[in-house]
Amino acid sequence: MPNSADHRAAILGSIRRSLGVSTPASAIAAEYAAIPRTYLQSSNLDKHGVSELFADRLREYDAGVYHASRLSLSGVIAEILTARGKTGLAIPAGVPADWLPQGFAFEVADSYDAYQLDKKQGVLSGCTVAIAETGSIVLQNAAAQGPRTLSLVPDYHLCVVFEEQMVATVPEAFERIEATSALPTTFISGPSATADIEMTRIKGVHGPRFLDVVLVAD
Repeated sequence: MPNSADHRAAILGSIRRSLGVSTPASAIAAEYAAIPRTYLQSSNLDKHGVSELFADRLREYDAGVYHASRLSLSGVIAEILTARGKTGLAIPAGVPADWLPQGFAFEVADSYDAYQLDKKQGVLSGCTVAIAETGSIVLQNAAAQGPRTLSLVPDYHLCVVFEEQMVATVPEAFERIEATSALPTTFISGPSATADIEMTRIKGVHGPRFLDVVLVAD
């Protein structure tokens, strides 16, 4: 069965043919690889500095930021849910049991449709990588993250980010996801908001209006 890379190659090949471009795909790939990349691709920040920068960016986006250790994670999640008035959340398959506090209802919702997800109080997930410079969280269709609908439909998202998942720059993040680049991937930077409609800021158009992030350090 063809994978997404095969489909992408077929689409790009069709575009090249329609434009009358006869350059082989391998030559185009070689030209792309030869482009000078003099932009910043790493950072001198240590892991604490990366975490602090990421937290600052999240706060600028009006996301809630919380800190936990691996041992205190479930307790911190319980505190957040209690403060938010939540009695339970949808979760993707693969969320570790030790993340989930007692006294709350958690439902694996990978197969739920948009109507079912819209009725849930929110979603709890992990992530693949987080980018400090942009305050972005990268989600893929993988264990503890689930299909894209989980991060787009519910009005509330609680995301767990471990210190080793944080990088300083966008190029570092793309290096991290190179091996899984064929997976459906979503970049989120704070709660969803847009000002496209008459320059009026509206939250929750393309995703959750409310985002909380737990930063987990060793």
